[in-house]
Amino acid sequence: MVQTGQARGNQRIETVDMLRGFALAGLFLVHVMESFELHWMHPVSAPPSDAVFMLLMGKSFALLAMCFGFSFFILMDRAEKRGEDFTARFAWRLTLLFGIATIHTYIYRGDIMQTLALLGFPLLLVNRIKDNRVILAIAIFCLAGPIGIAQIAISWFTGYPGPGNPPTHWQDPAMRVYLHGSYWDVLRTNLWIGQWPKWWYAIESGRMVQIFGLYLIGLLLGRIGFFADPGRYTRQRWIAFVLIGGFALIMYFALHPLIEAFRTAGWSDGAVRAFTWLIGSWYDFAGSMTWMLVIVALSRTFVRHILQPLVPMGRLTLTLYVAQSIVCLPLFYGFGLALHDKLDAWQRLWLGLGGIALQMAFAAVWLHWFRYGPLEWVWRALTYWGRKVPLLRREAKPAAPAAF
Repeated sequence: MVQTGQARGNQRIETVDMLRGFALAGLFLVHVMESFELHWMHPVSAPPSDAVFMLLMGKSFALLAMCFGFSFFILMDRAEKRGEDFTARFAWRLTLLFGIATIHTYIYRGDIMQTLALLGFPLLLVNRIKDNRVILAIAIFCLAGPIGIAQIAISWFTGYPGPGNPPTHWQDPAMRVYLHGSYWDVLRTNLWIGQWPKWWYAIESGRMVQIFGLYLIGLLLGRIGFFADPGRYTRQRWIAFVLIGGFALIMYFALHPLIEAFRTAGWSDGAVRAFTWLIGSWYDFAGSMTWMLVIVALSRTFVRHILQPLVPMGRLTLTLYVAQSIVCLPLFYGFGLALHDKLDAWQRLWLGLGGIALQMAFAAVWLHWFRYGPLEWVWRALTYWGRKVPLLRREAKPAAPAAF
């Protein structure tokens, strides 16, 4: 049942890098609109922020996770074609990513790479399953929201108000430090107590399980050659777009009425919260897959030239993701300019769009001279420890195979 798609030239890599670049740009725009979390201390609704949150929040993150699963397939598949077992090296690669992410999370506790790295380890086990139908079943189970369903079921059968009522991650003493503390206060906070709300949210909301499901979707898309031969799946893409896009549209309009109906039915606060997270995760998944289908379709038209600047950005995802925190936290946090309550939504929107344009320009110039981004090169060089990994383009091509 395993079908693999052989990459054709650079087409497949560029399409996925375009998706990754779009996801990174969307994630950055969300972070700027929410002032790197500080917006939620005193949230104010405004058309620009509402639009960005509706279109990109939860969906950009999901796209990155899906791309991670696809990159895993690329690395393992190429190694298998060379007759090598890449399992141990990929585990080492994940360990390195976790180390980089741990350093980054001391700067910005909202880092997502730690979670991505940790959940990559069970992916090594699932990859041994050769039947795609089994992996699809596991993916559906993860994406269905078993944590939320379990919380609602417990409330139904026992009358228990629901786990974490209120949720543990609502207890967040770090936010006051981010608002008013010095840089060293932020660093000390992020070493320990600042991390707990992030992990509790990932567990209580079911996000960790959802991420693993997205990994499996990326793995399956790699196995069937979805990106390697997009023309082969044109009809299926249109059918998926109508079904998934239609579901996302319905969920957008039905989201709040469904939550209110659930609340009116007499469910506990904990159950209502679990239901909100549950259907929100369905909406985010449908939205992210709709974006993916749209971008893949547009990449096969003249619009590809407009989307092309996303490709270099996608190839510097790790470097740019870390750089976003280093540059933007002093703009929004209390130890810097404290712009979190000085910029309105429109100003934050223009700041975010300008930041994306600068990142596109930087990535294009950098890759004109270098093969990899700075952190991508460090990550790759340590992954292939003992092999020469050239950084400059004028250097000889590396002996190791190209990979994400």
